[in-house]
Amino acid sequence: MDRTLDDWIAEVSAELGIDLDVDVPGLLDLARVVAHGVARPAAPLTAFLVGYAAAQQGGGPAAVAAANARTTVLAERWAAADPA
Repeated sequence: MDRTLDDWIAEVSAELGIDLDVDVPGLLDLARVVAHGVARPAAPLTAFLVGYAAAQQGGGPAAVAAANARTTVLAERWAAADPA
């Protein structure tokens, strides 16, 4: 069976009872920026925090996008401040 990332997202969403179209490329970009600019282990933890923050703001695609954008800016600032 040839499974895709979209298949995984759909199955996890069904398992968790989530009915939300997420901006997968945007979240993957956030994870990339965090992994390279902060630390690799920070990427999945940051994704969790973005989701949690979005839920606290009422959930939905707009809340996810807002939390994602704010966190991406923060991660980019961290990366820019790193002298290495």
